[in-house]
Amino acid sequence: MRPRFAAMARSAFPPVALFLVFVLAWHAATVAFAIPAFILPGPADVFRAAAANAGRLASATALTAIAAFAGFCASVVIGCLIGFAFSQWPIVRNGCYPYAIFLQTVPIVAIAPLIIIWFGTGLQSVILVSFIVSLFPMITNATAGLTTLHRDLLDLFRLYGATRGQVLLKLRLPAAVPFVIAGAKTSSGMSVIGAIVGEFFAGYGAQRYGLGYLITLTSGQLKTAYLFAAVLCSTLLGLVTFGAVSVAGNAILRRWFSHQTHG
Repeated sequence: MRPRFAAMARSAFPPVALFLVFVLAWHAATVAFAIPAFILPGPADVFRAAAANAGRLASATALTAIAAFAGFCASVVIGCLIGFAFSQWPIVRNGCYPYAIFLQTVPIVAIAPLIIIWFGTGLQSVILVSFIVSLFPMITNATAGLTTLHRDLLDLFRLYGATRGQVLLKLRLPAAVPFVIAGAKTSSGMSVIGAIVGEFFAGYGAQRYGLGYLITLTSGQLKTAYLFAAVLCSTLLGLVTFGAVSVAGNAILRRWFSHQTHG
């Protein structure tokens, strides 16, 4: 336990030290150049704004987290199913893959207003935007994991007369696990971005609002310190989401490869 804790401390020290240096440089710049707070507030101003609005920030972060989590889970399930279809039926992959790329190339800010028109404002539209933004990495990684196989392994399975279902269950699906986890790590961060972008357009109403709406509101009112606090909460939410998925994915990989080694 102690060596593991020491290793974690060593890995955490560089980013923490860099963050502290950044905060000190930020504070020094605002003092040295006498930058007005409405243009660039100092770290102390942001901390005070966060403390004064902690309740609103916490509720907004929780609502954005719900939308991002729902969009992320939907992207994992739908992305894996689409990847499975692409891997099993090349005609489906050739016909539909360009439309999957469409999700990645068309700016979400161009699609979001249409989603609001079709589905209205509220949580369902925010989840849908988050789902669209985070879907493509899951499709590409699941497809790659199910189709990128060593030819020698395929020849070995054919040599032993394995059926298509046996190749899928014993070879393709196990090989796809690391790819799916890598895609989930990417999609987890993008789901938060998608939820915030969705909230820019959809919002939730006067009584309920997420970080995206809060960012829009505070920027319009020139409450820059409050705006920085909302952006900081957005960043922390993305980091926590990515970290949670990474920890879960690494645990799955350790158990998986341990099982493969002893199996």
